[in-house]
Amino acid sequence: MEKLDNIKFPSPKNREEQQVDIDLDVLNETIEYIRPAVQADGGDIKLASVDNGVVNIEMLGACVGCPLSIATLKSGIERILKDKVPGVQEVIAT
Repeated sequence: MEKLDNIKFPSPKNREEQQVDIDLDVLNETIEYIRPAVQADGGDIKLASVDNGVVNIEMLGACVGCPLSIATLKSGIERILKDKVPGVQEVIAT
């Protein structure tokens, strides 16, 4: 087996991100921007809480019990909130 002593591996990045306070006005405006798309399918969303970069969304209406609601939450709502609202690290359903 060949020795790998001459390979230079990159040093690990410091992954500790500086905590950014979430602007609740921007967060609420962005949720209001998203809501019509969710409402068009008979559901709704409501901001439940925000804690250390984690946004808790309450799924309402047709979203309750819908097997696609988690996909909507993660690939739709979370993606938009992370893009538009500084400090959002994760979105979860409560």
